[in-house]
Amino acid sequence: MEALRKKFPVLQQNIYANTAATGLLSEDLLEWRQEHDLDYLIGGSMMKMNSNKMHSQTRKVVGRFFNCPSDNVALVPSFTIGLNLLLEGLDKKEKVLLLQGDYPSLNWPFESRNFDIEFIDITHNLEELIYDKIKEGSITVLALSIIQWLNGVKIDLEFLNKLKNDFPHLMIIADGTQFLGTSNFDFSSSAIDIIGASAYKWLLAGFGNGLLLIKEDIKQRFNLQSNGYGSGRNSKEFEHKRTFCKHLEPGHLDSLNFGSLEFSLDFLSRIGMKSIDAKMKELSNKAKGLFTDLNVLEDNVIKRNEHSTIFNIKADQTIFDRLLQENVVCSQRGDGIRLSFHFYNTVDEIYRIVEILKKD
Repeated sequence: MEALRKKFPVLQQNIYANTAATGLLSEDLLEWRQEHDLDYLIGGSMMKMNSNKMHSQTRKVVGRFFNCPSDNVALVPSFTIGLNLLLEGLDKKEKVLLLQGDYPSLNWPFESRNFDIEFIDITHNLEELIYDKIKEGSITVLALSIIQWLNGVKIDLEFLNKLKNDFPHLMIIADGTQFLGTSNFDFSSSAIDIIGASAYKWLLAGFGNGLLLIKEDIKQRFNLQSNGYGSGRNSKEFEHKRTFCKHLEPGHLDSLNFGSLEFSLDFLSRIGMKSIDAKMKELSNKAKGLFTDLNVLEDNVIKRNEHSTIFNIKADQTIFDRLLQENVVCSQRGDGIRLSFHFYNTVDEIYRIVEILKKD
């Protein structure tokens, strides 16, 4: 792990507890990106003409990483853009359940299109509240983040399996931006119908790239209208053959950004998602225990059995300034300070943060 940490120079000078805001750029990815742009510099259009093959390969890598057929993978510049394209094709008769305070880029696209929406609060018994609301019978779409951006509350994926089993017509749309890259996730066996993510956080792929994974049998619920020549996956004369995911890629896809996504997924695969999963659980358990002892976590987090590695601690501007002075990179979110830990963090760093918080 120490050898891996050396690939991220930021870690040599700082305790980087801010992946929930921006994931780190590795030296390996920087080197690949420099080689890519050198090829572009020398080859111009001759290099770029081969990018369609690269995009096809990227879809295959994404599909293999998350166990999703590559034809059901859409490459999008960000989760937000992908979701907005999707919702343009979703019938307004669908009734949507959202979580109050969920990530704005998930909730706002539904709200701005005037869907019939109900909200529930994010509490320690979140799953129970969701189930009771779905059981009432009017909700047809559940849209939520797997991990909440403000406080790190993580939805129970086994609960989603039960929910889908009991209510098979329910469409489950998930924002995985704070989730994908943190654990070993199998899309095909999950209850989720659509999951998307921007890849600049936990997938460590830099900005300008994201993905959508879509179950085959949910496509019939959409009538997508977005179109364009840029993605190059169908010529106009083959419009009748244009597949679902091609509508989500109407413009040119950037070879630097999506090549970065492919590179980063290969990088995470070499580390091993099972190893990353185990490390994340270790960091989560240690941080939750220590922060609970300090009485800086909200009850809704303390009472839940499983948590992510994102924590929002009760702290004011003075403590935030102190953390920054001690080279702890973090963010102010909501009424507190958000700390988030990836596999390149250590338990010793969490202890160091606790020592800083204890100072008078």
